[in-house]
Amino acid sequence: MNGAQHLIEISNMYKLYRMGSNVINALNNINLKIEKHEFTAITGPSGSGKSTLMNMLGCLDTPTSGTYRLDGREVSKLNDDQLAEIRNYKIGFIFQGFNLLMKLTAIENVELPLVYQGISARERYSRAKQALESVGLGDRLHHKPNELSGGQQQRVAIARALVSAPPIILADEPTGNLDTKSGAEIMRILKELHASGNTVILITHDNNIALQAKRIIRIQDGEVIEDREVG
Repeated sequence: MNGAQHLIEISNMYKLYRMGSNVINALNNINLKIEKHEFTAITGPSGSGKSTLMNMLGCLDTPTSGTYRLDGREVSKLNDDQLAEIRNYKIGFIFQGFNLLMKLTAIENVELPLVYQGISARERYSRAKQALESVGLGDRLHHKPNELSGGQQQRVAIARALVSAPPIILADEPTGNLDTKSGAEIMRILKELHASGNTVILITHDNNIALQAKRIIRIQDGEVIEDREVG
């Protein structure tokens, strides 16, 4: 990158958990760089450390030791409020379980990140409507999650991730609860987001899903065992 700043730079990262008298090395000396506009899959079996790494990348947890620079800012030592601000503005999250509020309509769910940012009600509605239209749900604005299919609920979750226009989309097993057709639709949307300029980081145990990214980082026993370009 000719000395340019990396979007994500992790150096010598460890995450240790204490389980009684045992110490679990969830992450063991991770060194990783991700550039702007990449489409990266982080993959590995259950218990490999990929979810712990996702929590670090998403500023949901902090490492035991090592550094994490996001857009040039050292975030591994920030307090909870500072981490929350980064999550609100820099990262759009998509989870396997959708994480929608069942009492709210699709558009109300999508508006939530903007509520936390203090955006006016009129602008919230406009931006949430646009985000839902972008994922093909312009006719489902006022449906609640239990009135939508699994694939539609995941598209609501994607719209919510997009509504703040964050540079990074962090997707944790986004097709894990979906049938093959719905999963393919979600992957198509993620590819479109990447093509439009987002950095997409996909966490998956499914090798066929991982192969649809442009780069695969494979984790095992808390260590990176493979890092290669694909496609």
